[in-house]
Amino acid sequence: MGRRQWPLRSCQLAAKPTLRNQKTRALIAGVALLLAHAADAFGFPDVAERARILAVKPYEVVSSPLPEDLKTLGYDGYRGIRFDPKKAYWRDQALPFELQFFHRANLHTQRVPIHEIAGGSVRPVVFHGQDFDYGTTGLSPQHWGDLGFAGFRVHYALNTPSYKDELVAFLDASYFRVLGRGQRYGLSARGLAIDTVAPRGEEFPRFVEFWVQRPAPGARSLVIHALLDSPRAAGAYRFTFQPGEDTVVDVQARLYLRAAVTTLGLAPLTSMFLHGANQPRAGDFRPQVHDSDGLMIAIGDGAGGAEWLWRPLVNPAQPLVTSFAARELKGFGLMQRDRHFARYEDTEARYELRPSCWVAPQGRWGPGRVELVQLPAPNEASDNIVAYWVPERIPGPGEPLDVAYRMHWQGDRQQRPPTGWTVQSRLGHGLATGREDAREIQYVVDFDGPALRGLPAGATVAAVVSSSANATVVERHAYHNDATGTWRMTVRVNRLQPSQPVELRAFLQHGNTALTETWTTIIPSG
Repeated sequence: MGRRQWPLRSCQLAAKPTLRNQKTRALIAGVALLLAHAADAFGFPDVAERARILAVKPYEVVSSPLPEDLKTLGYDGYRGIRFDPKKAYWRDQALPFELQFFHRANLHTQRVPIHEIAGGSVRPVVFHGQDFDYGTTGLSPQHWGDLGFAGFRVHYALNTPSYKDELVAFLDASYFRVLGRGQRYGLSARGLAIDTVAPRGEEFPRFVEFWVQRPAPGARSLVIHALLDSPRAAGAYRFTFQPGEDTVVDVQARLYLRAAVTTLGLAPLTSMFLHGANQPRAGDFRPQVHDSDGLMIAIGDGAGGAEWLWRPLVNPAQPLVTSFAARELKGFGLMQRDRHFARYEDTEARYELRPSCWVAPQGRWGPGRVELVQLPAPNEASDNIVAYWVPERIPGPGEPLDVAYRMHWQGDRQQRPPTGWTVQSRLGHGLATGREDAREIQYVVDFDGPALRGLPAGATVAAVVSSSANATVVERHAYHNDATGTWRMTVRVNRLQPSQPVELRAFLQHGNTALTETWTTIIPSG
């Protein structure tokens, strides 16, 4: 695909053209052409063309060799290498955004070329060993030459005008993490997920090259282009970052497949769930440990509205994959709804400050499904949660797939259903027989929201509960919680076959009006 051409308007002269008029016209046209070229010297169409060309060639990993002392550097040694903030890219120009870079070493071996787009030209960002502090590692960068970078991060005065905080980081595969005001790093996003649960194993596409648009003085947004590549896919990405309390990222992507895939996951999110109120963990002083506590989905209802779903996350004993079909997707996200320190009691990790990420499609994505993958995690160092959109129709090799979406990285102010939502879910065992029975499961779920708060005194609220065939709902109640002002639902079910999972769905209703999102959970087998 060629570079986009800007239209030129010719000058309409009242008099018959003279040589002088012709020269004037030529000058105006020339200046306009130069301005158009400068404004559009490099952009998304150029990256998309590179992706198209890559997709018709055999996959090849291109990277320069890594010195042996960097390849064998351990985890602690790698942490000892730090980029010098005084050498941040654009700092000497007093621009609102700055770049710092990740060193190649340890597990971060791949070289990722990074370029700056400025003044109508593109130039590479060159590695300089003196821009890093090697601490006590004993490393000597003098003989390395242009080693290149493993990735980079963007800094911006997010929380206070006097200090540029880390805003976004790109490091490894197609992973990136983003922060809003007052947040701590938690879940990650990815450019693309391929065959996450396929028997042959997951394929991890990589961002293999970046182009960063130099921001203007006083700019409130930053544009970054990225080229993605993997054995079976190539793609072009344009990210526009708008930092704030709710940092917004607009994503435009064009994808090309080299070969057929089983599952193509768009806008994938990756997170961690170790334990929570719905799955307590004995022996841990912290009541909850997770970067996200639930998956939220909004599905178009055909009348301009949406059905809202909430799936609390679990740390399963065996891999657990579930999906939610939709003719029209309004949005989905891995959310960290519980934002009270007392629910975590971790003064270092500060899980209550981890962001939620809500993904809203731009334009219609067509039919497909949101797929949720939950894997066993032995500790909080393991990212065991993945969610993404799978289109019903996967393009054939060489056929472009265009997709656009907006990501909201949110803190205390989050995307929620317009009526009511789940506050927390707690799990226990039923004691109807006077003793604990492994077949009986009890949930206590709290709901809040404007539809519930607006109920008249004495309103009758019903818990509408359904289950899969492997369970019988033996008890359901809904009542006002005077201690918190919320509404509480209790549900008790009897599993018929404990070796098989159970799916529950429930919401609160007043008359014929639904008051809340649909709370839905999986009781794993065992």
